[in-house]
Amino acid sequence: MSQLKFIMVDGYNVINAWQQLKALREESLEDARDKLVDMMQDFTAYRGIKVIVVFDAHLVRGSIEKHEKYGNIEVVYTKEGETADCYIERTIVELSKKGEVGVVTFDYLEQRIAMQMGAIRITPREFLAEIQNAKKRIQEKSKLTYVEKRNGLEDRIDKSILEKLEKMRRNL
Repeated sequence: MSQLKFIMVDGYNVINAWQQLKALREESLEDARDKLVDMMQDFTAYRGIKVIVVFDAHLVRGSIEKHEKYGNIEVVYTKEGETADCYIERTIVELSKKGEVGVVTFDYLEQRIAMQMGAIRITPREFLAEIQNAKKRIQEKSKLTYVEKRNGLEDRIDKSILEKLEKMRRNL
């Protein structure tokens, strides 16, 4: 996944594959969609990969294709009559000209079609592991940054001056 420039995600497919989102979907489909996008925020910032999450709206009468951008994440709602799979297949062709494309879906047939079109197949489980790994690395990096920032005055002044300051502090 290291050379990928784009990752296309079959949104509802991934929601149904990830236990946390599947449970959330039972309460609110909108909350599950939002959580999926939120989970990818740190990942896209850390990896520098553009993620396109595609949600089916093909059964919604009169729906038109809709795009929403959140930083390095683009959310697409397909138009009436177009499935997420069709949109992903159509878009792979365009994106492949700009760089390596990965497709996240649990659908075996869609995985095969994506691979035949030159994309990299990524299972929802593999993608979740990548997201969790990126989150862990970000947390480790922020802890390291915090420790480095704690490099206070006592680390930068002469020890004798530090002792005098400490003595003054205790006498107050």
